Amino acid sequence: MDHQGGRPLPRSLAVVPARLGSTRLPRKMLLSDSGAPLVVETARNALASGVFTRLVIAADSKEVLEAARQHGLEALATDPSHPSGTDRVREAVDRLALDDVDVVVNVQGDEPELAPSDLVDLVAVFADLDVEIASLWCPLPAAEVADPSAVKVVLDQNGDALYFSRSPIPALGHGHSDVPVPGGDGSTWKRHVGVYAYRPAALRRFCALPPGQLEVLERLEQLRWLEQRGSIRMVRAAHPTSGIDTASDYAAYVERARRRAPRTRSDEDDT
Repeated sequence: MDHQGGRPLPRSLAVVPARLGSTRLPRKMLLSDSGAPLVVETARNALASGVFTRLVIAADSKEVLEAARQHGLEALATDPSHPSGTDRVREAVDRLALDDVDVVVNVQGDEPELAPSDLVDLVAVFADLDVEIASLWCPLPAAEVADPSAVKVVLDQNGDALYFSRSPIPALGHGHSDVPVPGGDGSTWKRHVGVYAYRPAALRRFCALPPGQLEVLERLEQLRWLEQRGSIRMVRAAHPTSGIDTASDYAAYVERARRRAPRTRSDEDDT
């Protein structure tokens, strides 16, 4: 597959870590009001990008494993005790023992609406051999800056992450009362979109690092890499989206999915 400019894209694998024991929305990976389990919807959406040579669901339970396979998706069982989805992805990559993959993309199981074109752009940045880890960002409205569930990121002039925080960053300086004028990218504040891409060696190094102090304070594992002076290339998402964390998030997603679904003759006869 070629990206814009005719250059071939790096060979990429998508791994969808799926943990059944979610605390805020129990068993969300198997919620099926949209017509298929959430983890299946996420996997299908990622495959629609056409950028992945292979997609594997990394399950923590027999139920998730069976649901994936019933819908024709490749899945493997992983250790249910993993502390994070990243560790689950690493186990999947190690067990698959692939030597023909340039990039591993962690597509979190509760992200069914990632734009396929954004996934293509995320993989494409690895044509730069200096990029080891990459992720996505989108503009954040001023009204949402104080929301701790919206993770903010600030970038350097190269487009790499300087810092991530649940607090408003950049903060308004002392005596600054007006909302600042957006920068050249049209954004004053940037929200992190939680999909990560790694070179396989960087993924293994990341998981081998001990949790960092900032990671523990902010509860953001990507800070572990920055504390060790690693870099994360940030790619602007053309189509902002957010994961599903609560029952209201899921209900809103189902409504959007139903509006997108093509109407059938039986639907029309019922109206």
